[in-house]
Order: sequence, then C-alpha cells, then structure tokens
Amino acid sequence: MRYDIYIYIYISLGFKRLNKINNEVYSSFKRVFKYLGTTLTNPNSIQEEIKSRLKSGNACYHLVQNLLTSGLLSKNLKIKIHRTIIVPVVLYGCETWSLILQEGRRLRLLQNRVLRRIFGPKRDEVTGEWRKLHNEELNDLYATPNIVRVKKMENN
Repeated sequence: MRYDIYIYIYISLGFKRLNKINNEVYSSFKRVFKYLGTTLTNPNSIQEEIKSRLKSGNACYHLVQNLLTSGLLSKNLKIKIHRTIIVPVVLYGCETWSLILQEGRRLRLLQNRVLRRIFGPKRDEVTGEWRKLHNEELNDLYATPNIVRVKKMENN
C-alpha cells in the first residue's frame, strides 16, 4: 500500500520507470524535467535551463521574424518588439543563473542574430558589396546593454 503513494510521487516528479528488486520498488531518475517553466536536472546544472531558454527565445524569434524584416515598421518599433517579446522569454528565471563564458557567448549570439535581422546588411564603401554588420557596429546601433549585462543588472 505504501509503495503506491511513492510510485505516484515518483511519476509526477519525472521519474522514468520503476524497477522491482526483492519486492522493493526502485526508480531510475529521468535526468531532466520541467517544473513551473524551469528545467530541473539531477545534478542541478544550469546549462540545461539556459539551453531550454535559448530554444524558447529562438522559437519566439522565428515567430516574429517577418515583423523584424518588414520595411513597414521602424527600427525603433522592431527594437521594442525584441525587448518585449524575445528578451523576457530568454531571461525568464535568470535570477538563479550563474553564467560561465560559454553561456554568455550563446546569449549574445542570439541577441546579435536578432539585431542583425533588425538592422539588416550594410553596404561596404570600398567594395560596394553588401555585408553583415560586425558586433561592434551592432553595439553602437543598439545603444543599450547587451543581454548578458541586462541579466547581471537584474540580479542586483
């Protein structure tokens, strides 16, 4: 009778399967599961949570991609779309993150991809060819802190 209660708790918390050895129930733990929108892992690794947030932010980016390339919207409105739709999805729950350089780089990579879509290509004065904007040019045009600095400001 008591095992039935434990089986229910194990399954609801994300355990994958239950094994019965010598009439005792053991479980093998599912390494990753979602709880209240946050990805929890067995060794409590934050990399899985950041990876999940980046996937969600990438999905949001692809949903509004047509708006970001539209010639009918101003660049200021496109930046507001970026700040109000994509950034909050990516930074949800970031108060508990402790970033390492690799995760910070991945966050900046997503932000630079969105900003390149907003500001578009630039014509090179010397060759006359179109090229992507460099990171420094994006930072000058965006004129607000990048996503990693925003995350660090939210923690203070």
